[in-house]
Amino acid sequence: MADGLHDRYMKAASAHRTHGETCTRCSADVRCADGLRLYEAFARLQDAYLAKQKQNRG
Repeated sequence: MADGLHDRYMKAASAHRTHGETCTRCSADVRCADGLRLYEAFARLQDAYLAKQKQNRG
């Protein structure tokens, strides 16, 4: 694995944030197809990262 989970999570967060700053079709409640894809990738990686953190603490 070239990038660690944290790195992938942070890249996904950055991509989602950057898209949201420039896309005129996305809002907090509605996302365009690209925005939805980026958000889902971010959310999936965030869930995985937080689950791993919880596992490491327990």
